[in-house]
Amino acid sequence: MTGGLLLPLGRHRLRTALAVAGVAVAGALLLDMVMLSTGMRSSFRTLLLVRGYQLRVTPKGTLPFDNDATIPRASDVLRALAANPAIEAATPVLGAQLHLLRAIGPPITAFALGVDPTAEGDYALEAGRDPALPDRMIVNALFARLGGTRIGDTLDMAAGFDPEMRTVSGRRRLVVAGRGRFLYTPSDQPVVALPLATLQAMEGAGRTDRVSLVMVRVRPSVDPERAAASIEAALPRVSAISIPSALRQVDERMGYFRQLALVLGAISLIVAFLLVTTLVTVSVQEHAGEIAVLRAIGVSRRHVIRLIALESLVLTACGALAGVGLGCVTAHYFNAILSDFPNLPAGFRFFVFEPAAGWTTVALLIGAGVLAGVYPAWSAAARPVASALRREAVA
Repeated sequence: MTGGLLLPLGRHRLRTALAVAGVAVAGALLLDMVMLSTGMRSSFRTLLLVRGYQLRVTPKGTLPFDNDATIPRASDVLRALAANPAIEAATPVLGAQLHLLRAIGPPITAFALGVDPTAEGDYALEAGRDPALPDRMIVNALFARLGGTRIGDTLDMAAGFDPEMRTVSGRRRLVVAGRGRFLYTPSDQPVVALPLATLQAMEGAGRTDRVSLVMVRVRPSVDPERAAASIEAALPRVSAISIPSALRQVDERMGYFRQLALVLGAISLIVAFLLVTTLVTVSVQEHAGEIAVLRAIGVSRRHVIRLIALESLVLTACGALAGVGLGCVTAHYFNAILSDFPNLPAGFRFFVFEPAAGWTTVALLIGAGVLAGVYPAWSAAARPVASALRREAVA
């Protein structure tokens, strides 16, 4: 008799299926919002650590490539970093613009990175080879498509171009050695990378000993924050940005998305709660007679509450598990849509699935489901048995 109280889920299959679907949709939205609130930090942290560099040394008071500011006398800075016992490796990077000169049509302007090919941390090679020789470079897929270039082509590149006078400066012929996926630049931006010395020479005499930033990897036993403090103390004209500092700046800039995730996540949880409460209340009303009979034959009030709460739990658990799968699918499409957000690194993801996010979603939904069944269960168990049986007999 006690097991029959759980049969309404099976008796009303369409209603149960619709309720589970509703909880699944709410759960998918909740999972996506949990992933959004935690995924940006996780994605950015992974992006910064993809090559193991925990610090970014930049011109004083600036973020990497925020403006045209550079670190002067970069060779002195690199020597000071090499002498620091806390530092395991340091690789300089220079950011600039290069122009692909074409016989027909206007030049194609690309963001250029001057890197050390033996210790680069800005791109993942997809085809070909690193630009190990002075006249070699790698390009991203967009630059290759716009310029109609392939690996092995020789391109006419210039560091400066005056469209009115049709004059160029820093002109050099470079061979496309490979194609890469650049981690920190927007996917809708043409990008090339070439040896640092080559880009410095193309930029002119004023940039021969300048870099935009230095990526630093500290030794495993060293705290990156303390290493950053020691760098700034030894080199007053630079800022050393650690991963925690960078994440704090990301939190400030992406605070809107975290607030949006909190609001939409709360709404989805409330919707799931109300949906389950409504269904369980209707089920309890339909089976008030069975509940009264159970109470009449001696079944305790606590046991009746537990049975109704279990029905709510089963309904919510099924919807939560379906919602996790649906949320992963929708997160993939949301990432594709938001990847066009201006100036976002190509490797950045708004939604990152982690087991903790899935478990958090399931736990929140199940908790909401159990709470949703408490009031209907308590209300049904508290009804006077005699009056409930009399109403059932009259009905």
